[in-house]
Amino acid sequence: MRVSWTQPEDLVPHAFAAADLDGRDTADLRERWLDAGGANEPVVSGASPEPAPEPLRDIARELLAEIDRRPVPETLNADEPEDLDAILAHIAPPELDREPDSYGNRVLGAWLGRAAGCLLGKPVEKISLEGIRAIAKDTGNWPLGGYFTERGLDPELAATYPWNRRSRPTSLAENIDGMPEDDDLNFPLIALGLLEAKGRDFTTADVAQAWLDQLPGGRVFTAERIAYRNLLDGYAPEVAGAVRNPFRDWIGAQIRTDLYGWTAPGDPADAARLAWTDARLSHGRNGLYGAMFAAAASAAAVSGADMATVIKAGLSVVPARSRYAEAIHFGVSLGRGDTPDEEAVDALHAEYGHLHWVHVLNNAALLAFALTRGDGDFARTITLAVTGGWDTDSVGATAGALTGATTGAKALPPEWITPLDDRYATSVPGFDGARFSALAIRTVEAAR
Repeated sequence: MRVSWTQPEDLVPHAFAAADLDGRDTADLRERWLDAGGANEPVVSGASPEPAPEPLRDIARELLAEIDRRPVPETLNADEPEDLDAILAHIAPPELDREPDSYGNRVLGAWLGRAAGCLLGKPVEKISLEGIRAIAKDTGNWPLGGYFTERGLDPELAATYPWNRRSRPTSLAENIDGMPEDDDLNFPLIALGLLEAKGRDFTTADVAQAWLDQLPGGRVFTAERIAYRNLLDGYAPEVAGAVRNPFRDWIGAQIRTDLYGWTAPGDPADAARLAWTDARLSHGRNGLYGAMFAAAASAAAVSGADMATVIKAGLSVVPARSRYAEAIHFGVSLGRGDTPDEEAVDALHAEYGHLHWVHVLNNAALLAFALTRGDGDFARTITLAVTGGWDTDSVGATAGALTGATTGAKALPPEWITPLDDRYATSVPGFDGARFSALAIRTVEAAR
């Protein structure tokens, strides 16, 4: 058995890629790795099919530890701090309504919107941009106007761009029967349970314990799986995410933190504080900022702010000179321009296509583009987010949650919401068969 995202020989190329992006010099280590017979390119997803010889695996473990010790340029430390106080030192969030009249309706809209956006993106996760467009066009669903279907799909095209094998049975239009399980929905459940059990003063150790109690190791991926491994290996929660973890700047933390914003209406700073406490278990730098952005933007969305203000609230808790802020600004600028949708997405891929499909920066730029171009239109926003490629279910989920909150549940388009049947199937203890309407009530109670 080859457990994905943990094999040392597979982590080393990812670690070199992360070091290059940070400006850390690892040329000598890379030469040693290649001379030993190591792979130069990272595996795209999961694990390489065969284990490396044990001597090479030993070298991989040594190199991962050495890469961790290579210093980060001082300019990057200044521009991308990880300490909460340093991140929030210059925060200036917009003025927001902290007691919105339609709060409960917006929270339900956020839950439903997150589910619909995630469900739309599930079957095409890992499929290339070219493949997504080809499938949608071949099935008469372009521009994308509904959930993906395989009705009428050319078998040769289906073989060229295979559906996500785990999502196909439950996430195509002809198969949908409620919301199937997904980590993008599981993590908000865990956050809700955490707030109910511990209140708003929970710690990173509380987050770690919740994972160990409620999440099998096979239900976490990339940075979360590394942190999980390190917790079991005896590392403290405060450092578990920083040990032999080349995925700290990936998207995993950004998908976990919407609920902290839903329970902090009009208070982006408090939402960001909770998000940081959660995200630091597995992520750093831009991975942290993604979590904080999503939480702060969610706090604005459930307060009734317009989309431009929602994005402004998210940016208010992100260091201004960080690469994450740059990615958001790039997406916003593209969204405000008059470049046609497909060409604009191509421009996103030209700028960020060198990054792994689960990295946070490319997906953040796409999220900002979809939110800006969609400007509060739910269907337009989630379809732009998903047809932009990369981590389709995660970006679709965040875009759907933010737009669902600004729209409110009562005004969401029924063609996207009715198939959910107000049901979510999950393996998180105590939540199986949960109703989104009931989850929204619990979320509002947690905010109190």
